[in-house]
Amino acid sequence: MEEVPIIKMENIVKVYPDGTKALKGVDFSVRKGEIHGLLGENGAGKTTLMKILSGMLHPTEGKIYVNGKEVRFKSPADALANGIGMVHQHFTLVEVFDALHNIILGMEGHGLFSNIDVNKARAKLQKLMDELNFQVPLDVPVENLPVGVQQRIEILKVLYRDVDVLILDEPTAVLTPIEVKELFDVLRKLKEQGKTIIFISHKLREVMEITDRVTVLRKGELIGTVNTSEATPQLLARMMVGRDVVLRIQKPPKEPGEPILRVEDLWVKGDRGEDAVKGLTFEVRAGEIFGIAGVEGNGQTELIEAITGLRKIEKGRVILNGKDITGRPPKELYDLGVAHIPEDRTNMGLILDMTVAENSILGLHWNKKFTGILNSIKWSNVKKHAQELIEKFEVVAPGVDAPVKSLSGGNQQKLIVAREVSKEPLLIVASQPTRGVDVASTEYIRNYLVKLRNENKAVLLVSADLDEVLQLSDRMAIMYEGQFVGIVKPEEVTEEQIGLMMGGIKNES
Repeated sequence: MEEVPIIKMENIVKVYPDGTKALKGVDFSVRKGEIHGLLGENGAGKTTLMKILSGMLHPTEGKIYVNGKEVRFKSPADALANGIGMVHQHFTLVEVFDALHNIILGMEGHGLFSNIDVNKARAKLQKLMDELNFQVPLDVPVENLPVGVQQRIEILKVLYRDVDVLILDEPTAVLTPIEVKELFDVLRKLKEQGKTIIFISHKLREVMEITDRVTVLRKGELIGTVNTSEATPQLLARMMVGRDVVLRIQKPPKEPGEPILRVEDLWVKGDRGEDAVKGLTFEVRAGEIFGIAGVEGNGQTELIEAITGLRKIEKGRVILNGKDITGRPPKELYDLGVAHIPEDRTNMGLILDMTVAENSILGLHWNKKFTGILNSIKWSNVKKHAQELIEKFEVVAPGVDAPVKSLSGGNQQKLIVAREVSKEPLLIVASQPTRGVDVASTEYIRNYLVKLRNENKAVLLVSADLDEVLQLSDRMAIMYEGQFVGIVKPEEVTEEQIGLMMGGIKNES
């Protein structure tokens, strides 16, 4: 007889109050003691399904079984009582508390820490950390700890509650390669102990490395479950997208030209008044993609905002094609040949309630091509421009008059890329250009950045996706605490060396 799965979800439907159907009758089962990958693009329904399993959301329809017994969860506490715990992509730690008190918070009694024997809790935690070789400093305030250590605390917080099923939502998004390896070692130890792990991701390489089986969702529907040993990245990509996807980028050798962008001794402050960028000097040449890698929060956002006129420069210079553009406003920078693909498309790149046509000329609306008498807008020209962008960049949209919020994330991102490169810039600043984008759109955008480089444009790429930086860059810098630990050619360093550099250790090779 086939063993009863530890988790079985039948015909799970989730319809949100606004009518969005996030899950459309999904079946999902997990065996005891396996690492089960849950794969799919942003918006596929992965996190929604797991929020239902962990008690955070209630299904509109469907049943959940734990060890063959039907259960109904009113809250995450109910799920925990049934041995199911989830570590979310966005942490839920109290920053002023230390690790120990974050982990035991809410465990017993009705007061904040009432009825808890702190010494006993400390001993249990230390035993758990020693067994897994997964150490964190228990007495340091969380706000003083690196993001990778904060994630360990979140995982320990769930394991401390003696769960049988651990759900991890995009757990490697904030980790260096070395931290990813350490996490995978811990997951394998948990598996040996009989724990069951559900690993939510959209990174094919990691799913191939760590999982036993993989379930793929697409647009709220179950596409299938496969044994990882019998799968390939190409098969999984096809299941995710619905068509064959070329996962490699064709980047012919190219000799770069003269510097287009030069940054000299740049100092920029963060939102809290701290030095976020500390004396950076570098250049980006014509016909070159210069990539910046690093764990998020090390000054990348502030650097890009300073270069594109969105943040005050405290000290230093930014030079474009020989002209000092330090502190110039974004409109002036656009006129001088700077295009900017921002890291947050919904807050910075697009106005969601406006139409595709209106969004297609943001930053271009003063152009004589689109304006008439008294600066009135020539809507026929705007709509023609938008239609040309839709066709050239394969943007799937109901039409130029549709609100841009009706487009998928991938098509919203392609519209931003289309708009920015339509300005015929000298320099393209691309910040997280494929974040939250489906595999097909990722493939398209990456290939287009290479096309721009081949056309002798200068491309400054910032991405938290290390594979993206390695694939696309001619040269790359690794950023740590506001400084470059090194500038290297991707083919001349190992991933281990890059991982050390992302942790602040200079490359001595």
